[in-house]
Amino acid sequence: MTSPTAAAPSRRRIVLGALALLTVGSGLLVHATVDGPFGDAAGDALYAVLVYLLAAWLLPRSRMLRPAVVAVAICAGIELFQLTGFPRAWASVFPPSALLLGSGFDVRDIVVYTVAISAAAIIDAALARASARLSPGNAAGRPPEGERPA
Repeated sequence: MTSPTAAAPSRRRIVLGALALLTVGSGLLVHATVDGPFGDAAGDALYAVLVYLLAAWLLPRSRMLRPAVVAVAICAGIELFQLTGFPRAWASVFPPSALLLGSGFDVRDIVVYTVAISAAAIIDAALARASARLSPGNAAGRPPEGERPA
């Protein structure tokens, strides 16, 4: 039998996985249908949200700051990697690689990544607080700290 504390990360991972799949679908849809600067920024934001969701999936018990920092570091690292020219060369041979690694450095992308990941982490934290308030109690059967039973 699964303990309540073990069930929470499992349930969180299922939700994060589903959201990641939805984000991939949304990103591919934006990539295929929206051109110009708006499409580029929307695609970058969805990419960053996906990286946040994957980091949170890998760290299901962490507070939202840790996966956010990991996600920003990964996104910034990939953007800086574009300065080497390798992603552009690889994309010329295998175009789908550009969806993962991009092709050209743009400092604006790092700003978009940071804003999108911050928004995702804030929403994640708000949903976690709301979920904790709605849960009947913690593993010991007591209400969350600071709350009294009705």
